[in-house]
Amino acid sequence: MLTSETFIRVRYGETDRMGYVYYGVYALYYEVGRVEAFRKLGFSYKELEERGILMPVLNFSIDYKKPALYDELICVKTFVKAYTEGPRFPFDYECYNEKNELLNTGRVVLAVLNKESGKPCRLPSWFTDELKKHFNP
Repeated sequence: MLTSETFIRVRYGETDRMGYVYYGVYALYYEVGRVEAFRKLGFSYKELEERGILMPVLNFSIDYKKPALYDELICVKTFVKAYTEGPRFPFDYECYNEKNELLNTGRVVLAVLNKESGKPCRLPSWFTDELKKHFNP
């Protein structure tokens, strides 16, 4: 399993009138976690796109447990729980506050598209070779 942890300090503009992180901001937090997980594999989102792969979001789901608050340092844990080569690539998430309290869990499923054709495709071997290193044989 590939795991990555990213820390984000909640900014004032990300909160609502109650001082809670606005619910839609978590999509951005999850994306930050996803980008850092790719870096852990050895490449960036930008490099994926330069090498002909686009990965738009197909599905986003979240289960809120507790609000994050202004100026808290939160930890976004990102997981790739299953090895895949197909045209769908799922990420799972958990967010924690500074007290290590679970704030939410979520899942984002990305499509894997060929940049030129815009059609679904398999992940390229240069990507899956790095991904395989995080899973037991």
